[in-house]
Amino acid sequence: MNRERVEKLVNEALEENPSLFLIDLSISSANKIKVTIDGDNGVPLSECIRVSRNVEHNLDREEEDFSLEVTSPDIAEPLRFQRQYIKNIDKILKVKTVESSFEGTLKKVTEEAISLEWKSREKKPVGKGKITVTHQVVLTLEDIIEAKVKIVF
Repeated sequence: MNRERVEKLVNEALEENPSLFLIDLSISSANKIKVTIDGDNGVPLSECIRVSRNVEHNLDREEEDFSLEVTSPDIAEPLRFQRQYIKNIDKILKVKTVESSFEGTLKKVTEEAISLEWKSREKKPVGKGKITVTHQVVLTLEDIIEAKVKIVF
């Protein structure tokens, strides 16, 4: 199976809805095609079907047999692209870097970095008791090993 041809067909389908973007495309040795797409506002099932049909109708099963799966990313999958971070602003992320881990609310995304914010209770500098302290950290996207949205029920 020609990966470039499949990717071209997927991208043609995605051009019809600019809020969608390609996350992953894999083709196994048994011609199992798996396409993962995401969207700035999520991915409705109808869009997965539309992308699937565009790919399937433009490939010839007589020429080469294949199976095709078009999905949206699993909530447990790590974020990989800046657009995924943008759509998750104001959500809680668990972020791992080489040096440490952070858990906080995603407040800002730029082309190079993200900003997380969280609160903690700490001892007062003077006297008894505790105060609530707001912490912020800016992490460059290239320093992030893994970032996942925390699922809150």
